Amino acid sequence: MAKNAFYAQSGGVTAVINASACGVIQTARQHKDQIANVYAGRNGIIGALTEDLIDTSQESDAAIAALRHTPSGGFGSCRYKMKSLEANKAEYERLIEVFKAHDIGYFFYNGGGDSADTCLKVSQLSDSMGFPIQAIHVPKTVDNDLPITDTCPGFGSVAKYIAVSTLEASFDVRSMSKTSTKIFVIEVMGRHAGWIAAAGGLVEDHNIPVVILFPEIKFDKEKFLALVKAKVEKFDFCTIVVSEGAKNPDGSFLAEQGTRDAFGHAQLGGAAPVVANMVKEALGYKFHWAVADYLQRAARHLASKTDVDQAYAMGKAGVELALQGKNSMMPTIVRTSNSPFAWEVGAAPLSEVANVEKMMPRDFISDDGFGITASCKEYLIPLIQGEDPPPYKNGMPDYVTLQNVAVPKKCSPFELKK
Repeated sequence: MAKNAFYAQSGGVTAVINASACGVIQTARQHKDQIANVYAGRNGIIGALTEDLIDTSQESDAAIAALRHTPSGGFGSCRYKMKSLEANKAEYERLIEVFKAHDIGYFFYNGGGDSADTCLKVSQLSDSMGFPIQAIHVPKTVDNDLPITDTCPGFGSVAKYIAVSTLEASFDVRSMSKTSTKIFVIEVMGRHAGWIAAAGGLVEDHNIPVVILFPEIKFDKEKFLALVKAKVEKFDFCTIVVSEGAKNPDGSFLAEQGTRDAFGHAQLGGAAPVVANMVKEALGYKFHWAVADYLQRAARHLASKTDVDQAYAMGKAGVELALQGKNSMMPTIVRTSNSPFAWEVGAAPLSEVANVEKMMPRDFISDDGFGITASCKEYLIPLIQGEDPPPYKNGMPDYVTLQNVAVPKKCSPFELKK
């Protein structure tokens, strides 16, 4: 007998997370004999705990198809880390209560590292609490730091946006450098891994002088300033790409604000002005700086076609894994060739994914620690290939806003623990 599926989006959203949602829902609709309906959690796992479910069957095929070209999270996301079963058994009992009430036998959680941990915990409900459920993690994270998979959906589009934006801004500063600005600093996301910052290094192939500050390389102020000075003396300007996770020699973040998010991670933001002012004080160069922030992960208009295709494929593969009877798994992207670029779908056990971060390999970073290598470019360039623009209407992207009709509640209210 067919069971219902629960799908939710978690963590920071991306330009292509909805493409994965589209892959999940469209594939489920093709298997009505096994998946009766897909209920989406409003705002991630919180939607399951509070029984705030969305009936995706109320959306037309056209609306679900439009998710593929719509950025952000169509059902809302959250940053909520479930504690262990021992630490908060009530939450897991609540999940079972809601899943039983709505005949849910499949659990698809679309997110990054912390979401993989949540999905792993849910996948263990069968053994730990005797409730049968198949939990599949659908990978997503702009940070590109999930292990095993070649890349993470969301990263390719951010990489394309940062590479293009850095190039365009560099052309601007180059044209003004004779009498005005000589330094442009762009701050990008990446708490511990410098994948996004690395994408900014692709401008080097366009004869742009660029210096990159990676989280993996402890910041050396003297070497940094000397390199910037040398670049300006040679090119008359310099572009600096700084990861929000760039660290001082003592391990503290250049941009740490002293606050923490719901997962306990340090709140970052402000590395660009720190670096720009450092250059100004030491070398006297006039500067401009920018923080890409939400722009980099929301820019669906500049999404990589490779990324869109892979995001959809991960959603589709997640459902197919569940239909094969799999549990506690994550579909992966397996690169089979660089030239021509080719990839296929694989799978990995969640026990090998959750709470593991994939850093930039040292051989992807230049010997001086301020640039990227040929092997890094060979990795990055296929991921930003292809354009997949959304349809436009009256000059604006024609994105979809779903109805998000609520499923009637059957359980008693539940209060989340902070």
